[in-house]
Order: sequence, then C-alpha cells, then structure tokens
Amino acid sequence: MTSLSIKNWSDDDKPREKLLAKGSSALSNAELIGILIGSGTSKKSAVDVAREILNLSTSLDDLGRLSISEFIKVPGIGEAKAVTIMAALELGRRRKEENLEKEIRITNSKSLYDYLYEYLVDLSHEEFYVVLIKRNLGIIKAIKISEGGVAGTVVDPSKVFRLILSDSKSSTVSSIALAHNHPSGNTQPSENDIVLTNRLKQGAEILGLKVIDHLIFTNKDYYSFADEGIL
Repeated sequence: MTSLSIKNWSDDDKPREKLLAKGSSALSNAELIGILIGSGTSKKSAVDVAREILNLSTSLDDLGRLSISEFIKVPGIGEAKAVTIMAALELGRRRKEENLEKEIRITNSKSLYDYLYEYLVDLSHEEFYVVLIKRNLGIIKAIKISEGGVAGTVVDPSKVFRLILSDSKSSTVSSIALAHNHPSGNTQPSENDIVLTNRLKQGAEILGLKVIDHLIFTNKDYYSFADEGIL
C-alpha cells in the first residue's frame, strides 16, 4: 500500500498545519525534516522519506556529520534537499554552541555545587560524576561514572578517561571537576576518596587536563578538595 501525499492528509496530520496550530515542539523529528524537504516520491510522503533519512544514523548529532553523498542515497533526496537538511542541522549545532557559551561557569566550589544539586540531591545511594569544563570555565556536560550503595561506589579511573575521550566535545575539554555524594550526610572525605582523587589528578595531567575540584556532596553542605587545599 502506498503512502498518501501530505496534501491528502487531515489537517491535524499535516506537518506545516500542525506546526502552525501547535508549535514546532509538537512535531516529531520526521515531521520537521518532512517540512524541510517539502515533498516525497510517488510512493512515499515527505514524512516517510524523512523517516528513512533518520534511519541513516542513531542520533541527530550523528546525522549532522553525514555528507551530501550519504543523504542522496535515500530515494527522493537530491542535492538540493540534502543541502537544505545539512544547513538546518548546522544551524541547530550553532544554536547549541551559543547556548553552551551562556551556561554556568565554574568560578568556585559553590557554583559547582549549585550546578550539580539537581543531579545529586536526595539520593539514597552514592553516585560519582565528572563535569567537563571548557577553557573559559563554561560547563560542557556532566557525566555519571558510576553508582553504588549507601557506603560507596566503585570508580574505575580508566573508565573515567575513556568516557571523556569518547565524548563528541572532548577536544574542547580543558579541565574536569569531580563530585560524589555521601547519603550519610557526612561531608568528610574517606581515605579512598583521597586516593581516588590523586589517581584521577595524575591521569588527567597525562592528558593535559586539570582537575579543578572534587566535591563531596550532601543535601545541605559540601566538602571541596580545592577549598581545603588538598588537590
């Protein structure tokens, strides 16, 4: 059975009309790309073709790395439509970059604590995070490394650096911050916390990165290795 042309769909199903009535956030990725390409083929609607385009990769980030020659492998996509898609994805990437520039900068331990609060508040078990930070101290992202029980969580330093290096923004990482919570409410570092911090600091230096802090997080307070001068 062939797909109906978009013009024959009900108004609620037409992407352009849906966007006008409900806003762009109401549309799926396929519907948004369908609007960009405008038309499909004799057998498939623009949205059907858009779904095939999305199947070329596992994420929009990966889709943005494809070449024109890869896009035009999809029936119904020529150079003009491929260029339109690539231009839209590039605009999205630039918008994301602008937003990153406006994000919180880690200027002290309190700004790091405030940023991580939503990640670590009210947990009944330990979790360990690494925050990737740019040269201007702007936050790139927080990565959860591990989670465990009430008494602790196991952190493998090799996994930490593997995750950092495999991140799509790894080339912009200048420094990192470490953080984990103590569900007990005790902010004091254990001997294991100190040993792990030193190991991660040494590993980071090999990669040309600086560990700017390690926070031990509780719901009401925190311990900063940087503030205590033991980094």
